[in-house]
Amino acid sequence: MNRDKITRRDFLKSTAALAGTVMLSSCSIGPFAKRTPTAVDQVTLGKTGLKLSRLGIGTGSNSGSVQRALGADGFNRLIHYAYDQGITYIDTAESYRTHTMVREAIKGLPREKLFIQSKMPGVPEKPLDVLDRYRKELGVDYIDSLLTHCGVTANWDDERKRVLDALEEARDKKIILAHGVSCHSLPALTTAAQSDWVDVNLVRINPQGAHIDTPAETWNATSDKSHLPPVLKQIKVMRENNHGVIGMKLIGNGDFADPEAREKSIRFTMQSGLTDAVVIGFKSPAEIDEAIKRINSALAEIA
Repeated sequence: MNRDKITRRDFLKSTAALAGTVMLSSCSIGPFAKRTPTAVDQVTLGKTGLKLSRLGIGTGSNSGSVQRALGADGFNRLIHYAYDQGITYIDTAESYRTHTMVREAIKGLPREKLFIQSKMPGVPEKPLDVLDRYRKELGVDYIDSLLTHCGVTANWDDERKRVLDALEEARDKKIILAHGVSCHSLPALTTAAQSDWVDVNLVRINPQGAHIDTPAETWNATSDKSHLPPVLKQIKVMRENNHGVIGMKLIGNGDFADPEAREKSIRFTMQSGLTDAVVIGFKSPAEIDEAIKRINSALAEIA
């Protein structure tokens, strides 16, 4: 009898231990396991609640001339290749002259899985009419994110009030799902960081300081590493205010021909924790593959 009790007790202990081991193993490899983030994860864009791939494909390299030079077939193949890798965020603008190219390239792709961002320059007389033209050019009923393009002055929000009011109305009507600004100076960036109107910021970021914002109120002032700290300070304010933040110029406006420079920039940006997503202008599948590999590697280092 004693032997039976001991055997039973030992059996229960061993069963409990085994159950614990199974549970631990399940947690380690199951749906609650910690997963290393990747370039093509679907991430949330600030307070908007909108989802987009962490890496986006830009269509504005050298004002869009690089992508336009691919021709319709080449551009279509590039967009589809990016989508097949998991890139669902497509970045365009009126000034890039790629709206109609994007329209043709996304035919056959599920619209609900795409995040399309475009940009409106200046202060058109009738912003909503311009926005309707954009939708026709893109072949879509709505645009996920529409930015006022290239803010450079500290009071860009006052200067472009007509545009801001129109985009607010468009968001209320769900013609666009979010609005914001792309900045090209530190004064403009500072205003954007504090603005309650801004949902999405498109910000220039790389550790080399190439083509990033400076105190000069001009769109492409000469910049260097000394201008980086104040830029990062304002991006941190954006994060604190729960703005969506998308990084651009990671490849220094295409200047970083050296692979080590690209590696340095991507690692810095991915590990800074300051952006929800980033956009890079691509012209080939090989460039997409390289960016995904570098982003994945940078994220794995901090996972």
